[in-house]
Amino acid sequence: MGAPHWLALFAVILGAWIILYMMSAPADLRAAGQGYGAGFWRDLCMLTPDAAGFLKMGLMWALMAAAMMAPTALPAFATYDELASSGADTRFGLLVAGYLAVWLGFSGVAAAVQVALFGAGLLDPFGSSLSAPLSAGLLAMAGVYQFTPLKDACLSKCRMPLTVFIQHWDEGAFRNGLRLGAACLGCCWALMLLAFVGGVMSLGFMALATLLMVLEKLPEIGRWLTRPLGAALLVGAGFVALNGL
Repeated sequence: MGAPHWLALFAVILGAWIILYMMSAPADLRAAGQGYGAGFWRDLCMLTPDAAGFLKMGLMWALMAAAMMAPTALPAFATYDELASSGADTRFGLLVAGYLAVWLGFSGVAAAVQVALFGAGLLDPFGSSLSAPLSAGLLAMAGVYQFTPLKDACLSKCRMPLTVFIQHWDEGAFRNGLRLGAACLGCCWALMLLAFVGGVMSLGFMALATLLMVLEKLPEIGRWLTRPLGAALLVGAGFVALNGL
C-alpha cells in the first residue's frame, strides 16, 4: 500500500479528518472563551436557511463521508487493486471516484435534511441539538434496520467484494465503484444519520461510528456485531424516549 495511489487516498482521508477537527474546534473554543480563528470556523459551521447554508452543510457532510466511509472500504479497494497483479485493467482512481460519488449524493440529501430541520426549529445553528422524540426515532430506525434482509444483502457484498468485482468486471472501474458505494450506502446510511443524535460535528461520534462500520464489514467480526448493535440501538432509543417524557 505504498504506491502513489494509496498514498493519495490516505492523504484524502487524513485531510478530511484534519478539516473536520478544525471545524469542530469552535465548540471547545466557545466553551473556553478563547482561540485564534474561532470566528472563522464558527461561521463555516453555522447553519443558515439559504443556499449558502446548504452548500456549507453539503461540504461538511462530504468531508464526513470521505473521513468515515473511505476507511470502511479499504479492504474492498485493496481487493480491487490486487487484481492488477493478474494483468487486469484496473483503474484505482475511477473505482474510488465512483464510490465517493455515491456518498457525495448522500451528503447532499443529508445536508438538505439538516437545513430543513433547522428551518423547522428542530436544530440549533450548529446542528447539535435534536428533540428526544426525534432522537429516539432515529435510534429505533437504525436499530430495526440492523435486522432487515436489505442490510444483510448489502453487508454480504461489502464483505465479499471480490465476488462482486468478478461478476461485474465488464462494467468498468467507475461503475464498479458506484456499485460498491451503493452497497456501502445500503449498509451504513442509517448509522450515518445518527450524527443528528450524536452531534453532527462530534469527533467522538464520528470516530466511534467509523470503528463500528469498519468492524461490521469484516467477515469474521461483523457477523457477531450487526444484530447486537441493532439491539443496543433499540435499547438506546427506549432510554432516550423515557428520559424525554
